[in-house]
Amino acid sequence: MKAEELRTKTADQLNTDLAGLKKEAFNLRFQQANGQLENTARVRAVRRDIARIMTFLGRQAAAAAPAKAKPAAPRAKAPKAAKPKVVKEKKAAKPKAAAKTAKPKAAAKAKTAKA
Repeated sequence: MKAEELRTKTADQLNTDLAGLKKEAFNLRFQQANGQLENTARVRAVRRDIARIMTFLGRQAAAAAPAKAKPAAPRAKAPKAAKPKVVKEKKAAKPKAAAKTAKPKAAAKAKTAKA
């Protein structure tokens, strides 16, 4: 089915053609499932014809619909007042624990070295 043919048809004619093509696609799917389909290219052609008709129907519906008035542009919002920055004070560093004078392993080694 060529686009030129579709342009000359009315919406009712396109709808009847669409119904016929959908039935044909249904039958082709069954033939393919049963292994009886001889012309596999026909499945693709029918799918594309269905899509082509649906496109033309959509275009006709869009052309027939009254043009809706575009909504007014949204009003610009007033800029918000800048909030003052809150400066967070740093917390005082915790004092480190007093360093141990001798580590247990080092103390054990020192005792063995003296003996």
